[in-house]
Amino acid sequence: MIQLLNSFQWHDLFNPQFYIEYGGLWLLLFIIFAETGLFVGFFLPGDSLLFVAGIYSRDLAANLIPSSNEFVDLIFLWIIIAVAGVLGNLVGYWFGKKSGPYLYERKDTFFFKKKYLVRATDFYNRFGGWAIVAARFVPIIRTFAPIVAGIVNMDKKKFIYFNIIGCAAWVFTMLFAGHFLYKWVLNNFNIDLKEHLEMIVILIVVVSTVPIIYKFFFAKDKPKSENTI
Repeated sequence: MIQLLNSFQWHDLFNPQFYIEYGGLWLLLFIIFAETGLFVGFFLPGDSLLFVAGIYSRDLAANLIPSSNEFVDLIFLWIIIAVAGVLGNLVGYWFGKKSGPYLYERKDTFFFKKKYLVRATDFYNRFGGWAIVAARFVPIIRTFAPIVAGIVNMDKKKFIYFNIIGCAAWVFTMLFAGHFLYKWVLNNFNIDLKEHLEMIVILIVVVSTVPIIYKFFFAKDKPKSENTI
């Protein structure tokens, strides 16, 4: 622990390999939960963390199951990580339902930005229930989408249905992509992606966040929700 504290740097918070090496499966589950459940997780590396988790699937599963079968490891991780995401969304939904319009009057802080909530509201209004599914694949939006669903009093059973579909699809896609892309590249090109994780993480972050950053900071038109809420 002392060695970890001495070597820790703030940019490690954005490095998924740091969480896996020093926190293992339990920290991974907490982060997936926190992205929506604690409502401050918009800066956490959800997509890239799951992708890297697929690469380290055997190491992550080894402490809880004795299997040496890659499919068993992946299915096990898929289920428990998806459950963490589902629970996180449920907490976000509950928080939104209890807080309601208060959030739109709250002042901005480092962990809370009203504009993110407004964008998530527009996202929900555009896609309805399927916004809960789609939001899982969109950084920042996925943090606030369940909160918005609670604020607008989305039917709980409907929310749970889309919540399970979204979390299961998101975790499956990122986890299995990381695992099998790693194997394919290693077998066909003899390249160990574990030695190039920084480039992979940067690529995932760019692909997943650039459209959102552009929309948030450079879109000329203000979202309608800012004028109506």
